[in-house]
Amino acid sequence: MGVSMAYKVQQVLWQEACEQLKTLRKAVYVLEWQLPETTEFDELDSQAAHVLLFCDQNTPIATGRLTPSGELGRIAVLPGHRTLAVYKLLFAALLKQAESQNLKQIQLQSELTSVEYHRAKGFEPVGKAFMEAGIPMQKMVCNRQNFDFPDVRHIH
Repeated sequence: MGVSMAYKVQQVLWQEACEQLKTLRKAVYVLEWQLPETTEFDELDSQAAHVLLFCDQNTPIATGRLTPSGELGRIAVLPGHRTLAVYKLLFAALLKQAESQNLKQIQLQSELTSVEYHRAKGFEPVGKAFMEAGIPMQKMVCNRQNFDFPDVRHIH
């Protein structure tokens, strides 16, 4: 059994946390996935609500954002921390943000291979699949009330 980690979730603004956000996203998307840095950061960053997840030593290990239109994205979790618990916390924090902005619908861009997984979580594909940085993607939407990770309701 692994030692259970204590995580801390923080809602942050791009203006105040862009260094930490950039570091995490570069590590995952630019270095690990080899995506061009130009596609990773965009004008929505300054308008979106961002979440940072810290582990015990106050080290940022994960991030995600919610754009004003309700799109969840830029989910970056450092290798070694990609557990269901971390993803649940991240999504729960982003959903809380969607709730506070009174967004009825959330959307995300799913890799084609994950479409069925998201469909099982209440998302429906919208439009045609498209390529982004060489990866086939599908836009999916879901009513916020229907979005359900097991147990996320019980996370404060």
